[in-house]
Amino acid sequence: MKEMKNLLHTTLLLASILLASSCNDFLEAPAKSSMEAEVIFSDPTLAAGAIPGILQSFGETNSYRGRYLVFYGTNTDVEVNSSLKSIDDDKSRLSNYNSTLNNGQMNTENNAYAKFFEGIERANFAIVSLRKYGNIENSPEMAQILGEILTLRAVLYSDLIKGWGDVPARFEPITSATLTMERSDRNVIYKQLLADLAEAAELLPWPNQSAATNSVERVSKAFAKGLRARLALAAGGYALRQDGNISLSNDPDLSREKMYTLAKQECLDIINSNTLRLLGFEETFRRFNQENLAAGGESMWEIPFAEGRGRVIFDLGVRHTKTNKYTGQNRGGTIGPNPLMLYAFDTDDARRFVSVVPYEWDRASADAPDAGGFQIPSSLGRLYFGKYRYEWMSRRVTSTNDDGLNWMYMRYADVVLMAAETINELDGPTAAAPYLKMILDRAFPNNPAKVATLISAATPSKDAFFTTIVDQRALEFVGEMLRKQDLIRWNLLDVKLAEAKTKLEQLEKRTGIYANLPSRIYYRTAADGETLDIYGLNFGDTDAQGASLGYTANKAWTMVANNDQTTYWNALVYPGKTASAQSYWPIWQVFLDASEGKLNNRFLNL
Repeated sequence: MKEMKNLLHTTLLLASILLASSCNDFLEAPAKSSMEAEVIFSDPTLAAGAIPGILQSFGETNSYRGRYLVFYGTNTDVEVNSSLKSIDDDKSRLSNYNSTLNNGQMNTENNAYAKFFEGIERANFAIVSLRKYGNIENSPEMAQILGEILTLRAVLYSDLIKGWGDVPARFEPITSATLTMERSDRNVIYKQLLADLAEAAELLPWPNQSAATNSVERVSKAFAKGLRARLALAAGGYALRQDGNISLSNDPDLSREKMYTLAKQECLDIINSNTLRLLGFEETFRRFNQENLAAGGESMWEIPFAEGRGRVIFDLGVRHTKTNKYTGQNRGGTIGPNPLMLYAFDTDDARRFVSVVPYEWDRASADAPDAGGFQIPSSLGRLYFGKYRYEWMSRRVTSTNDDGLNWMYMRYADVVLMAAETINELDGPTAAAPYLKMILDRAFPNNPAKVATLISAATPSKDAFFTTIVDQRALEFVGEMLRKQDLIRWNLLDVKLAEAKTKLEQLEKRTGIYANLPSRIYYRTAADGETLDIYGLNFGDTDAQGASLGYTANKAWTMVANNDQTTYWNALVYPGKTASAQSYWPIWQVFLDASEGKLNNRFLNL
């Protein structure tokens, strides 16, 4: 595993230099560039180098690694910035729907917006060259490379739209005439991407159908189809438009019915291919943290990070307050679960304590950095995503800045729940129920009666089933940063944030449905010397019972300190702002200045 990741890192650097030099030559000396392109893109081994060249743009410091994965997706009813009480710093403003044009985290020439377009430019050059020199019709290897690059370009554009809304549509290499462009209607981009992914799916093998698709770090037909389904639901859903209104698309080709029909078919194609499978929920994430890259399980595609790149656990994982035998960095928890999620799960739900962790790790001896650690309670306002854990890794992280864990971009469970959602919309809840049941069977592996009850509650009507989908997608994908886009396309962002604000205040003050929860938790270290046994986290637990059980310690279980009981829930959305009116980041000032007046943010409520 270590050798594979180091090899990938080296290949990324070499290929990106080659491809970047080709792109520069394309602008400055077309004849020379054409000769180089013909040599590179007529040979499968050389052409394959374009793929890691594009992926390098994913892994840069200010791209997915240290910016997009950390800040896109918060704040919602599921995920929050862990320093939620701070609302005016640049990091918080990226989360609380109050970004400024000169945000210090993003207003640079090398931030995620720039790096995504860098990757797109590299993909554009490769796609044009492959079509011209690659003999795609007669070379399965070249066809697979083209399919993979078309899919990677779609990933980048999908995340550009999620982050910034309407952006320039660049599907050809840059020329002097196209150095600056206006925002394009995203409908144009969506239709191009949907067509690209349809082509890519024809060119790509299924998982494990070829050597190229044996690894989740490589794109397969299943991922291309899954991404196409996800894009179709976004294209057919609600969004903030350039006229300042939130609406469905006015393009008949992207109508809700057409997009749901497309997504349904893609999801069913994947499910019926039998090339992927649901694993046990904890097993899925243990395999992921152990860096098991074998295709055919639940992970469909992962952004590959070398050991010296990537901050998945560093920012989203369970915090270790000191270095220990599991990690050489004391990090984790920049972003964490909304405290409501701890209580949103049924106590029998196998996803609960895989997804939401109420503890962090400490170490007894300050003089023994490699010594074992032990868990200590965190606080209700500082919970962690248990899907990302140093302690589940097969290697000890030694870098002080990066953990090297990949980002699992799509899981098979997403396909199954998209199938349930689209089939309910088109064919009704009875037809959709078997797909929902697949997810619930795994969530409650030892409680078929609970599954039957949930299915029974979901199937009386389309509306009831949709409500269940909204809830189950929240529970299934905690910490995977899908919730914000889901809420936007359903036009539920403001609704769910308002609900969360009310519930958070009720939880802190123990009113409403939280009235009988204990005010404290009671805990002790288990016999293994590492793990915690905690009482007081469930509905039905009481302080009286906790005090009588003989636990060695207890602590107040609260979100806020110093009796400041207003800031936490009010910080989900910056005071005076409406999330849906600033559901996108602005295009940053550095790019406005370079656009010759062609770019603006007039539709955002800045």
